[in-house]
Amino acid sequence: MREPKQRIVKWGIMGTGTIAEQFVADLAHTTNGVAYAVGSRKPGNAALFANQFGIPRTYGSYMELVNDPDIDVIYVATPHRYHLENALNSLRAGKAVLCEKPMTVNSRELEVLISTARERGLFLMEAMWMRFLPPVRKAMEWIRSGRIGEVRLLQAEFGFMADWEPETRLLNPELAGGSLLDVGIYPVAFASMIFGIQPRAIWSTARIGGTGVDEQFSALLTYDTGEVASLHGAIRLGLRNEAVIHGTKGCISLPSMNKAPSVSLYKDGEVVDTYTDDRLGKGYEYEAEEVGRCILAGETESPLMPLDESLKVMEQLDTMRAQWGLRYPFE
Repeated sequence: MREPKQRIVKWGIMGTGTIAEQFVADLAHTTNGVAYAVGSRKPGNAALFANQFGIPRTYGSYMELVNDPDIDVIYVATPHRYHLENALNSLRAGKAVLCEKPMTVNSRELEVLISTARERGLFLMEAMWMRFLPPVRKAMEWIRSGRIGEVRLLQAEFGFMADWEPETRLLNPELAGGSLLDVGIYPVAFASMIFGIQPRAIWSTARIGGTGVDEQFSALLTYDTGEVASLHGAIRLGLRNEAVIHGTKGCISLPSMNKAPSVSLYKDGEVVDTYTDDRLGKGYEYEAEEVGRCILAGETESPLMPLDESLKVMEQLDTMRAQWGLRYPFE
């Protein structure tokens, strides 16, 4: 007797930028999903994107995309400012949603999004792809098994030198530009994953650039039992993009925190263990595979990236922006 064919999750891709290209390319390496449709505000862009990746359906508006009855899940890959609107419209159309980080620009918006998903019994997850990468999961396994003892200190940073193009997404305050939401969310989310609790106190500072957005920031987070996280992000300064987790018996290093191609464990300054995965794509396939698994299993949240965790991180980002006196014009 033939085994029943596994159902494949049909993805609708909202947006046609670089991150959408990378995600769809990696979606081809999953076992449970396929890019089924793409939507753009510019029909020509959708057609070009569909042709590039062999996607059967194209739409010249986001609303047409979310109203396609054959789509199971929408991947929201639009600028930060529009995440709430785009994800809400997807949920209201009865679609599961994977939304690029950050899911919204502040915790007030995120609470609306989360409550809508929960009220409707629909899957929602933040696309924090770092969390699903095998070397990051290996690091967490080493921590849980006590290989570096009690974790006391995290140092994490992510930054690059962007070109000076004031109207682009990165530097435009109308699009919620700046280092904190674009790259700073990585080290903050990493700290939340490592320590598992909200910090007792946050001290942060930022360099506000000529367009009115934070071009770089630094933050020190302290926790109730004395742990410390030293975090940095930048869009006009190249950083090493490294995360180092220090424990009482050793430390763990992720040399490229956001991509995490490998992880190493050190004791007494010497490498004692290294893990490298055998990914076929850039690494987005792991989060896509988890979304597909959850949808096929009827789960509305991923245990690997729960919604309450995303909200905790967003509350910390809100606190930092408040310390800098930084509000976006549309807030």
